Amino acid sequence: MDSDPWVISLDAASCDDQRIGGKAAQLARLHRAGFRIAPGFSVTVAAYEQFLRDTQLQLVVQMELGRKPFGELRWEELWDTALRIRNRFAVANVPLSVAQSIRQAVRLLGTRTPVAVRSSAPGEDSTQRSFAGLHESFLNVVGEEAVLESVRLVWASLWSDAALLYRQELALDPLTSRMAVLIQEMQTEDRSGVAFGRDPRTDENDRAVIEAVPGPCSGLVDGSVDPDHWLMSRVTRQVVSFRSGRRENGEQAAPLLQQSDLESLLLVVDQVESRLGWCPDVEWTGRANRLTVLQARPITRARPDPNDKRSWYLTLRPDKQRLRQLGQRVAEQLIPELRDLGDRLAAEDVEGLDDAQLADCIQTRQSLLEHWKRVYWDEFIPFAHGVRYLGMYYNDAVHPQDPYDFVGLLRGEDMLASQRNQLLRALAQQVQESAALQRALQQAVHEPAAANDFEWEAWASQLPALAGGREFLRNFQTLLRQFMDVAFGGLRLSDKPTTLLRNILELASQMRSPVAHATRDDEEAIRSLEQRLLDAVGAARHAEAREVMRLARLSWQLRDDDNLLVARLESQLLRALQAAGNRLKAVGRLNADAEVGTESVVAICAALRDSAQTPLSLPAFKPVSPPPTLRARVEVPRQLVGQPAAHGLATGNVRVIRGPEDLGNFHAGEVLVCDAIQPMMTHLVPLAAAVVERRGGMLIHGSIIARELGIPCVNGVANVVDLLQDGEGVTVDGYLGIVTVGPAEFRLETG
Repeated sequence: MDSDPWVISLDAASCDDQRIGGKAAQLARLHRAGFRIAPGFSVTVAAYEQFLRDTQLQLVVQMELGRKPFGELRWEELWDTALRIRNRFAVANVPLSVAQSIRQAVRLLGTRTPVAVRSSAPGEDSTQRSFAGLHESFLNVVGEEAVLESVRLVWASLWSDAALLYRQELALDPLTSRMAVLIQEMQTEDRSGVAFGRDPRTDENDRAVIEAVPGPCSGLVDGSVDPDHWLMSRVTRQVVSFRSGRRENGEQAAPLLQQSDLESLLLVVDQVESRLGWCPDVEWTGRANRLTVLQARPITRARPDPNDKRSWYLTLRPDKQRLRQLGQRVAEQLIPELRDLGDRLAAEDVEGLDDAQLADCIQTRQSLLEHWKRVYWDEFIPFAHGVRYLGMYYNDAVHPQDPYDFVGLLRGEDMLASQRNQLLRALAQQVQESAALQRALQQAVHEPAAANDFEWEAWASQLPALAGGREFLRNFQTLLRQFMDVAFGGLRLSDKPTTLLRNILELASQMRSPVAHATRDDEEAIRSLEQRLLDAVGAARHAEAREVMRLARLSWQLRDDDNLLVARLESQLLRALQAAGNRLKAVGRLNADAEVGTESVVAICAALRDSAQTPLSLPAFKPVSPPPTLRARVEVPRQLVGQPAAHGLATGNVRVIRGPEDLGNFHAGEVLVCDAIQPMMTHLVPLAAAVVERRGGMLIHGSIIARELGIPCVNGVANVVDLLQDGEGVTVDGYLGIVTVGPAEFRLETG
């Protein structure tokens, strides 16, 4: 093994960071200095390079990283990029000579011996950079095939979403960046933990920190086990302070380490610092006379930049245990609370309140909205990782050619948006079957005043006399009350009945068309995907796989519902503000053209409480949709490039949706162009010939709905809302991620 270019034992490793990576090189140095380390070997950088040459994956990485300027990539797009790279690595064959060397090294450790397979990139765990947790580690891996699989995924994690976030600091480059892999026997001791040569939270060099947990160190690293915590004096070796970790049974247990254990750990810290020349962060397992060093790296403590959101992005990747906790809390507590709160606010008679009560009501609603927006960011958004977790889990097990096959497992979930869209289709079906209803709707939406002061009550009172009118009115009122009491672009959609009537008319005409998109869920296809995953993981892991699917489906459903439920709170705040605005306008204290929105809460509440009855002037209402200005400054290219989010090819005229005023203008067969498909507007997607979005990502609303309906979708197109104009002809290629502007010049552009 020692002369093997692909594998080298830690006993004989040359401590060459460029050959075996930073983590393995540090352990090799410690082993030479007499420290106890776990037996193992390194899969060298040369093995990774040979893997790239044989598989041509370097070109794949270059292509993926070159799709779009990094500065324009959203976090979701980074995750998509990492997923595609990971899947290509997972399905590629390890070169035969490399695989043989790894197999032989595993046999020397014992084919049934559990091992840890960890990243060891050159420069990793150095004094210049640490970035712990950006690359993959796999614990308790057993068997030659499982080790080879883990090695491929560790190689792929050089390009993980977390690593791509820190691409500049890591100097990531498809042509030069490399990865070695460290493989060691798992150590089964009853105590494990970390020891810091100085307190990483302060600049005091005479204080050391030691933490310990029962069993393996993984429970401390992933945060699943609360550790015992000691602050130690490096001078006197005495305990400065101690905090006991919380145990599952809630009992106060004896400290996990005795004084002799603490002194042994301090000695290890001193010796590592003396040998390697820097103050260490040491992972360890065992007791005083059987202490094994698992890892040693320099303590790094960078000052956080409040404007750097990357550390927050990393919190959006909770592990399965945290996902399970979030899922239970979100599904059983938060969503029911949010739904009940919306019902309670909707039932409140805000018009019957006096001025002071109405001011209190508005401020209470604003506080509730702000609270639930924080919950949205802190808990709902992290729970969305359940879908991404399924993606990695499914792909690692099944190795599909299409890395997004797993999305089929999410189809058919009973979401609020799905219920709304089903009701819209039922209303469209009623219109389709009644010529009288159709004429009534056409008259309503074509009235000159329809856009502004449409007399809804007067119009609705005539419907019961029409064939099918009574049932239509009942269903339409249900639609407004249950599904359209949401805010979008600062307006309440329930205040825009003519917009919905236009959408229903368009849907009715589209349903008559032979090219109408099928929306029935293919249950057999879902069962087939489920069985494919279960077969891949094996019977012993069926319960685990079903749990991952359950969490992902719950994640997808609730991460759609939460948008609508929070938007309902905003709608109810707007309802109270409108009541206040109407009251003030009626007595001449507010200009008639004033826009009363959420930004006017302070002014409106002050006016309601003003005993002097001082007049208030607010800015006049302006349409949310601004005129495009970018086209006046730049020449629109013939082709706009984005990400192929849903396969297909379609040609149609552009309809840009910038705000709620645009929703009623959408016609069947148009190409829907927007910043991002929001849950409040997904009812338009079945009408569209294609979807084009500025926001990128394969797991955002527009992507998944378009794939379900068989509609081509290209997203991640920079400035697309300003570059394209209503009525402009485009061809959307959902295979290549290209939007061709103008009439097709070649037959290839239209298929």
